[in-house]
Amino acid sequence: MTDYKLGEVESRFADIIWENEPLTTKELVGLCERELHWKRTTTYTVLKKLSEHGIFQMREKQVTSLISREDYYAGRSEQFVQETFQGSLPAFIAAFTKRKTLTEQEIAEIRGMIDRF
Repeated sequence: MTDYKLGEVESRFADIIWENEPLTTKELVGLCERELHWKRTTTYTVLKKLSEHGIFQMREKQVTSLISREDYYAGRSEQFVQETFQGSLPAFIAAFTKRKTLTEQEIAEIRGMIDRF
């Protein structure tokens, strides 16, 4: 898991790759032109930056991820709980549910997850 935190625009760029991979650099440039209104050079610059952080790779004009979207966001969530709640998941859940009431379905899903562990 990378410690790098994607910014808002980088997250949109990453989602394009995660949703379409594997894809060629030409396909990525086209998608970024349509969805982000980027020029080719911007796409390559951001791809290079995120590749240096170990999130994506480009080999032989083929772009793929080195870390899945799920693994990336799981790692970011762990880091958030660690930094904000001293690693205490119960403290996080207490803070989260202070402002948002969980539905019966959400409670059942959480119970199921706990039971599986």
